[in-house]
Amino acid sequence: MARFEYEKFFVAGHDRGGRCAYRLAIDSPAAVSKLAVLDIVPTGDTLRRADWRFGMGYWHWFFLAQAHPLPERMISADPIAFLFRHGQGASDFEAYEDYLQNARDPAAIHAMCEDYRAAVSVDFQQDQADRGTRKIGCPTLVMWGNKGVIPKWYDAVSIWKEWASDVRGEEIDSGHMLAEEAPDATYEALRKFFG
Repeated sequence: MARFEYEKFFVAGHDRGGRCAYRLAIDSPAAVSKLAVLDIVPTGDTLRRADWRFGMGYWHWFFLAQAHPLPERMISADPIAFLFRHGQGASDFEAYEDYLQNARDPAAIHAMCEDYRAAVSVDFQQDQADRGTRKIGCPTLVMWGNKGVIPKWYDAVSIWKEWASDVRGEEIDSGHMLAEEAPDATYEALRKFFG
């Protein structure tokens, strides 16, 4: 952002993008003036709170984090069935065809696995090191889909209050893919917060 002459900016991210965004707000507090995280709790909290329910519902966190090439080979056998195992279809969101195209790309599958390998290693370690010692100072919007996992397992706003000084929450009528499943509501919440 500095290269483009932005010294201070707003940042929003969904899932892995949200994980990158909150780390940016922690590691470069002078740069981020507002933060929005969509459908996540911090990685460290996700893993610290993991129990049998998490293992059964989010087993893919540990499967995808296995050493290369085991998960890549298994996913490559039927990537569409793996990525859309919850029954999503073309009518669920506009970018479905893009997801299908990427699901068949071995490099994309490998990158997806590397993301989870990072989550259980360096991401977790950074969150543990910063727990209780560094807080996000800018206004933070936490958004989640009411049909997703977040409201079933977590009090997202309470968890984020451990990480940020100024937290507000926004529930969207959606599953995990807020921007794809509920683009208008997601846009309006972000516009209102950033505006």
